[in-house]
Amino acid sequence: MGLRVAFDRRLKLEFHGATVTSDAGLLAFRELDDALGLTEMAAEVLADTRTGRNGRHSLIAQLRQSVFGRLAGYEDVNDADRLGRDPAMRWIVGGRAVTEHAASTSQMGRFETGAMTSTPNLTALADLSGRWIDRVQTRRRGTALVLDIDSSVSPTYGTQEGTAYNGHFACTCYHPLFVFNQDGDLERCALRPGNVHSAHGWREVLDPVVARYRGQALRRLLRGDAAFALPDVYEYLETEGFQYAIDIGDAPVKVAAIEEAAALAAVVGDDEIGRDIQVIVAIDEDALARLCPDQFD
Repeated sequence: MGLRVAFDRRLKLEFHGATVTSDAGLLAFRELDDALGLTEMAAEVLADTRTGRNGRHSLIAQLRQSVFGRLAGYEDVNDADRLGRDPAMRWIVGGRAVTEHAASTSQMGRFETGAMTSTPNLTALADLSGRWIDRVQTRRRGTALVLDIDSSVSPTYGTQEGTAYNGHFACTCYHPLFVFNQDGDLERCALRPGNVHSAHGWREVLDPVVARYRGQALRRLLRGDAAFALPDVYEYLETEGFQYAIDIGDAPVKVAAIEEAAALAAVVGDDEIGRDIQVIVAIDEDALARLCPDQFD
């Protein structure tokens, strides 16, 4: 007896040696997508910029092909021709792909570099991961929010717009900024030129994330490295009610001072101290574990 999936009851999974797919595991992700309505939500906020009538594949079909292709480990659309004929991918994409084939490499290239790069769609894509997280969290409410903000490196090998040499990473690259939550979910990101400071544009990336959680009964914490040891960052987080752990380098004297202040706060209470001990500065992993072992493993 074959196994059926909920997102399309026509699909039955059976074993036939002559017709196989190496990406059948994607069907489980597609089931989850159907249960949460994630790609359907994306289709509601993304605009199809095509004006002609020869649209073989819908926007949501191409979005699914793009997203699920990455989930399968294909980091670009070079394999779209082959994946477009894969039985698992065809059913995941849906629409015409079920009876014919999914989008080709050239079609996916136009989708990702054309349709998705319009200003409205770039704005919608920047907000999309947050919308997805909000949808999931309606089913698993927590009591604390822990955000991690950090930059990364995306090496480049041509003359792409915005690429530049970065002395720290010793390569030509982009220098994106990311904000993740404690579950490993990407809250928001920004693609930046390769030669900007690690904290460049931190507020534009962090502020929409903070705004989404504002008003919720959550303990709020943020972690960052030494690039974010900036007075503006401290003031912003304190105003928003965040505790934070920010690396300021190897400074044992400062660790001792922080531990002394934390001990004083525990004895007399935050309200009796001139400045609330909202700030937990992490000098190294040992100091971080001593200062708040329950929240920062």
